[in-house]
Amino acid sequence: MAKKIYRIPEGKMIAGVCTGIADYFDIDPTIVRLAWLVAFFCAGAGFFAYLIAAIIIPARPDIYIQ
Repeated sequence: MAKKIYRIPEGKMIAGVCTGIADYFDIDPTIVRLAWLVAFFCAGAGFFAYLIAAIIIPARPDIYIQ
């Protein structure tokens, strides 16, 4: 089964994008958040990249199953 990337709401700060990316690459979410912060201060590219990622990366489907 292929590994897929999802937004994960557990431990999220804004939309769960960083936690999803960290889970996909099996790294600490803090490292991903710092990378987004650095990208944000590089001409605001991080803001637009995060906004696009929050829109196109789907939420993890098992969070809605009760």
